[in-house]
Amino acid sequence: MKKLVTWVHRAEDSLLVLLLLAMILLAGFDILARSLFGGGVSWIPPLLRVLVLWLGLLGALLATRTREHIAIDLINRLAGPKTKRLMTVVTLSFAAVICGIIAWHSYAFLAVSRDFGDIAFAQIPAWPLQAIIPFSFALMGLRFIAQSLDTAINGLEEQA
Repeated sequence: MKKLVTWVHRAEDSLLVLLLLAMILLAGFDILARSLFGGGVSWIPPLLRVLVLWLGLLGALLATRTREHIAIDLINRLAGPKTKRLMTVVTLSFAAVICGIIAWHSYAFLAVSRDFGDIAFAQIPAWPLQAIIPFSFALMGLRFIAQSLDTAINGLEEQA
């Protein structure tokens, strides 16, 4: 199981690096094409918008993996160890539920997009490009569940 988790983490990190590199190269090429030839490639700007979505959601996955996501932790700063542990379990569980709801509804959105034949750009269907939304929120929800269970079982000290 640990090898699978390590492999998933490496795949996420590699995909983030590749997406960022692709964005830099495509944006640079588009800027050069506009400057040197008077016009860029028509499909690069919409592709960059899709890559920003993918990069943002994969970055959110990385943040949840390392527990560096945005959190309001006033109670955790003021509470004792038992209350802190309980509140961590509650907030992680709540985050998992919210991510699950978003994943569910974004999957429904994806199905509607597929059924209506939405086109993103250059005759490319929109739904494969939007598939990152339910996938990333489902994975974030699973991570929040795992972190909540880990906190409930092992406490806050052993977490990395």
